[in-house]
Amino acid sequence: MKTMKKSISKALIIFIKNPEKGKVKTRLAKTEGEDFALRTYLALQQKTKEVALKTNTQAFLFYSNEINTTDDWDNTQFKKLLQQGEMLGDKMNSAFEEVLSVSEKVVIIGSDCYDISEEIIETAFAKLEEYDVVFGPANDGGYYLLGMSKLHTELFEGVEWSTETVLKDSIKNLKGKTYFLLQELVDIDTIDDLKQTQLYTILNI
Repeated sequence: MKTMKKSISKALIIFIKNPEKGKVKTRLAKTEGEDFALRTYLALQQKTKEVALKTNTQAFLFYSNEINTTDDWDNTQFKKLLQQGEMLGDKMNSAFEEVLSVSEKVVIIGSDCYDISEEIIETAFAKLEEYDVVFGPANDGGYYLLGMSKLHTELFEGVEWSTETVLKDSIKNLKGKTYFLLQELVDIDTIDDLKQTQLYTILNI
């Protein structure tokens, strides 16, 4: 059977939460209030969107709860889809499976790192020429970016999500596969995380 040629060379998956007060940045909200937490998350989404638009990729935007065709994410620039699955690993596996069916290389990011850049994303795609998997390590033991050219389902198995061993456990699952680590970035969950980034100054001006 002849394999169909994939129509996209580089695809960028972005996972976001629908921005609802009281449902985003809940750890930040506990100390700084729900209004501030929502404002922070909206600023993070805005930065993520700006960076995504600068990359030479086809962007796929996966919403947590419902697809919004009237928000600030341009429907012509972002293919909008819904996250599928219970756990984060299930959701990412499902998204990779779908997008890898049409794209040669796929990178996924969230919207929690203010310091994400188009250069980091483009480096991830470049490294997929040499490595099976690319990770962007986060300061909390997880990762802010994951890249693959082929689906490695085992990557998501038995991982305790939202813990400091996420990256370590994910690497363990890659028995025999090669991987590359990008620079570490701050994943903003708490006020201490936020204070490590320029976004803290911007929000308090």
